[in-house]
Amino acid sequence: MPASRLAWLGQRPAGGHGRRRQLQASGVNRIDQALAQLDAPSRGQRWRHVTIVITLLAFYALCWRLADIDLARLASGLPKMGRWIASAWPPVWAELPTFLLRTAETVAMAALGTTAAVLLALPMAVLAARNITPWPRAVGPARLLLNTLRGIDAFVFALLFVAAVGLGPFAGVLGIALHTWGSAAKNFADAIENLSLEPFEAVRSTGASRGTALVYAVLPDVLPVLLSSALFWWEFNVRASTVLGVVGAGGIGQELKSSMDLLDFPRLFTIIVVIVLVVTLIDRFSGWLRSRLT
Repeated sequence: MPASRLAWLGQRPAGGHGRRRQLQASGVNRIDQALAQLDAPSRGQRWRHVTIVITLLAFYALCWRLADIDLARLASGLPKMGRWIASAWPPVWAELPTFLLRTAETVAMAALGTTAAVLLALPMAVLAARNITPWPRAVGPARLLLNTLRGIDAFVFALLFVAAVGLGPFAGVLGIALHTWGSAAKNFADAIENLSLEPFEAVRSTGASRGTALVYAVLPDVLPVLLSSALFWWEFNVRASTVLGVVGAGGIGQELKSSMDLLDFPRLFTIIVVIVLVVTLIDRFSGWLRSRLT
């Protein structure tokens, strides 16, 4: 046998185990290199992270300055608030019937405003949903209207309606209805857009009108979401309505403002206790109803 052949045989591993060990070692080295590349971010990534951190710090520093945060004033004001809280005890219950009546007025404002908003939101949601709208060109204007209504708080609407229709809970109902209309309709439209349209198209293929297909194919699927959202908005509006009386829109907020103006802290504390109890009961009731719907 030639000498070169013998030399080659002498260098070859004795069997396939050596070859496998070489392949395994090579594979491990490649894995280590890949993990090292993942662990070591590139210079561009590091600069991007640094830029994000600096931008966030600058943003919050600007917010701190614009909000006029002054911890020294907070430290000097806390003892004053402590004296007010101490003077609020014991609460006065002589006017409890009046407070309960005003609280019932607040709940009624929220119920009527939310119901009107939900009824107005149903057709607007169909118009604003891109997948089932009868007029695709109307989606943009409809969404713009809803965003406008959502962008203006019920407090601002109530202030405007107090000037238009006078003092009282009617202005509060109108303010709640307009703001909730925009928010509820957008939620309903988003829920409709997430539905599968196969049942809707199947009903339409039988020759049924669009309205019939909506009632029998879309409404059953989206109804639990709509009812749950409506309960949420009623619960939210009860809490929001407690401050509408500050602008003269009726409800318990009106008594709250008068107590604060007179610095009558026992009366103010009683009103707050009534508000907390009523809101807690409504939250529990609304949560129970939503759990039954899901």
